[in-house]
Amino acid sequence: MNYLAIDTSGKNLTILICKDGKVFRFNDDECGVNHSVELMPRVEELASKCDFNFSKADFFASVVGAGSFTGIRIGVATVKAMCFAFNKPCLSVTSFDTLAYNESGKVLALIDAKHNGFYVCGYKNKQVDFQPSYLMREKVEELIKEYDTVVASTPIENIAVKVVSVSDGLEKAIQEKIDKVSYDLDLLSPLYVRKSQAEEGR
Repeated sequence: MNYLAIDTSGKNLTILICKDGKVFRFNDDECGVNHSVELMPRVEELASKCDFNFSKADFFASVVGAGSFTGIRIGVATVKAMCFAFNKPCLSVTSFDTLAYNESGKVLALIDAKHNGFYVCGYKNKQVDFQPSYLMREKVEELIKEYDTVVASTPIENIAVKVVSVSDGLEKAIQEKIDKVSYDLDLLSPLYVRKSQAEEGR
């Protein structure tokens, strides 16, 4: 299997290249808002390191959210462009997948949206059983009681979470969702769980 996968949905920048079944990875936990500057140079560096030929990829994958609105758009647009340029199919992975696929059973994936708000998605045996939502802390604390494990990419104040690897979760999610690879690029669309601050301010 050969693929390139990227995650620009949060402050991290994660890039995976799978060449002949071996996975090479780049991860910057503090990329912040520099995805537009850092993404392609880091992709090219990693591709050079493992001698990866983009035209030999089986597909390209992107994390589509929830998360940073700008980061999500950068990742989705980049992967769509690569699919178009090399005539390859795409795979859409959510940021919840990259968390939840690290665990089994009933898992609640949490993403801190700041100001006591959270993006949440619940899984049972790796199938979504609570749809992606934006909830305030009080609602999250009630929902947590229904799940065996609560996962996040970073510690969350006053909520007991298991911190998991986004990079490992992305790799596992791709393995699990390989049957979803498609030439329909419309399937690679941003997952916006709530309106942006600009839209809410209108």
